[in-house]
Amino acid sequence: MFTDYLTTPLGLMEVNASDTGIVSAHFRDKESNEIKSNALTESCKQQLKEYFASERTEFDLPLEQHGTDFQKQVWTALLDVKFGTVASYLNIAQAINNPKAIRAVGAANGKNPHTIIVPCHRIIGSNGTLTGYASGLERKAWLLEHESKSGLILN
Repeated sequence: MFTDYLTTPLGLMEVNASDTGIVSAHFRDKESNEIKSNALTESCKQQLKEYFASERTEFDLPLEQHGTDFQKQVWTALLDVKFGTVASYLNIAQAINNPKAIRAVGAANGKNPHTIIVPCHRIIGSNGTLTGYASGLERKAWLLEHESKSGLILN
């Protein structure tokens, strides 16, 4: 396992990778693992820097998704929610042909190991409220505002 860190406007992010893909990217309070980077952690850090600098709207990284089949289905559907747009938990449940699984979609969304890269921050409540974000609602609001200021309008 390879681990590296990136300081962002929202705090420290930890990036973990194998030889073949990004295993996770998430916010941390402090560095908790020894830094041992590889080409994938470096590429991920570079793409995240570009995102925060408003130079990137989508990521081009090989991802390793470790989770249940349902979680992987939700995470794949999240990738269809494009930069500068939002969707509801219901929209994602409908996208995976399981419209009654709204709460389960929310739970899977909260377990997304690739924060920002797999855009779980773009998922909001059906009534338009910001609900649930494993990295905190303040970060979610910041990310949506950041994407909104980059020239695209939230719908």
